[in-house]
Formats: sequence, C-alpha cells, structure tokens
Amino acid sequence: MRTVSYGEEGPLASIVAHRKLIAVLSRRDVLSRYQGSLLGLLWAVVTPLLMLVVYTFVFSVIFNAKWGGVENRYQFALVLFAGLLAFNIFAEVVTRAPSLIVSHANYVTKVVFPVQVLPWVMAMSAVFNFAIGFCVWLAGYFVLVGMPHPQILWLPVLLVPYLLFVIGIAWFVSSIGVFVRDLGQVVSVAVTALLFMTPIFYPIAAIPPAYQRYMYLNPITFVVESLRSVMIDGTAPDWRGFAWFVLFALLVHVAGFVWFQRIKKGFADVL
Repeated sequence: MRTVSYGEEGPLASIVAHRKLIAVLSRRDVLSRYQGSLLGLLWAVVTPLLMLVVYTFVFSVIFNAKWGGVENRYQFALVLFAGLLAFNIFAEVVTRAPSLIVSHANYVTKVVFPVQVLPWVMAMSAVFNFAIGFCVWLAGYFVLVGMPHPQILWLPVLLVPYLLFVIGIAWFVSSIGVFVRDLGQVVSVAVTALLFMTPIFYPIAAIPPAYQRYMYLNPITFVVESLRSVMIDGTAPDWRGFAWFVLFALLVHVAGFVWFQRIKKGFADVL
C-alpha cells in the first residue's frame, strides 16, 4: 500500500486520505493517558470538574468576582466553564506540541510515516476531552438553568476554524521543538500567561474601555466570546467577526503546514 503524503495532496485533502490512521492514533492517544489508572476514562470527567470547583471557589468566593447578568455563583461556574472548555483545546494541543515529534522519533527515523498527521491526532484527543467537558457543562445547565438555547447548535461551526488555527500553531511549535528542546518550558509559561489575558475569568466589559479592543488581538478571545454567546447568552455569533476569524485560521493553518513541510526534512538529522 502506498502512503499518501501531504506533499502530494495538500493539508486538507490529505486529512481525508489519512482519516483512518488519525482515528486509530487518536483513540490510542486517549486510552494511553488513562491506562493503568484506578478511574480510567472517568478521569476525563473528574479532571474538568475538579478544575471547575477550584476556579469557581477562587474567583467567585475568595475574589468575589461578578459577571453581568449572572444571578449566582453556580451560574457563574457555567460561564467560567464555557470559557475554559474553549481555551483548553488550545492549551492541550500547544503545550504538548514541543515534544510531539521527539516523542514519536521512531516514526521519523525508522518507518515511512506521514508525521504531519500527529498534530491532528493531538487535536482529536483535545476534542474528545472537550466533548466530555461539554456534556458535564450541559448537565449543569439543565439543572441550574433549563433547556439550552437553540443557538448552541452553532457550536460545531465555531469549532472547525478554531481547530484549523490550533493545528496550524501546532505545526509551527512541534517542528521548532525538534531543534529547540527548551521550547516546552517557554510554551508552558506563554500558555499560562495567555490564559489570564483571555476573558475567561472576567468579562471584557470589566476592562477599561480604552484597552478592550486590544483584547481581540488575542484570537482566542473571539472564540471564547463566540462560544459563550451561543452557550450562555443564546445569541448568534458575530458573523462578520467569524468570517475574519475563518480567513485568519486558514492562513495560520496553511502557513503552519508549509513551514512544517520544509522543516521536517531535517528531523532525522537531530533525532
């Protein structure tokens, strides 16, 4: 069987060609995380719940943070959790990216393997965790608020360009990580800083008006705000902003792919 490469088909068409491989590796990646643990896959539910409890206690009880239109701290937890769900896709993929190729060195040095699919595998694993977290959020919304708004059906539409953006970043970071082994520490600090520079624990309205527009220089801000609009507010996304974000995500995705294709030729020399 001939292995189809990205160089032959391009970044998006090749995903279709390698979809079975991505599915198999994604399943293996998810299961390997919890293999041998006492709770197994239940950790996928327990972990976001514990994070939600900690963040909610710190920001709504200790700091007494408020969110406009939110009646109590339990609904505040839903708002907070929605933002974390969006951000965690980016955080999970990007923090794993620096060591991605190094940890799969055998794929580069010993066999013919389309290493370009590895960021997709990470992304699908992150989507699985997002789906579990979303089910937890949905259950909480049913209990605390009631029936979700119909606009929540726009959620997959918002996630597609977001994933393309994240994978584009992962191509950049994973390829550089092969040559710069300290990149993992830098990325971890950067992602933590970005967490607090994204309106997850606070609304944009809480920022001085003169600085609010600068928040949108962070592309994740648009994603977080859009997910909250369909999940919490029951309003449609800002379609003009969405169109710009789609163009930006495609640009990052294609640029990351082209960069990866050029850089990967030197992987075997340093692994």
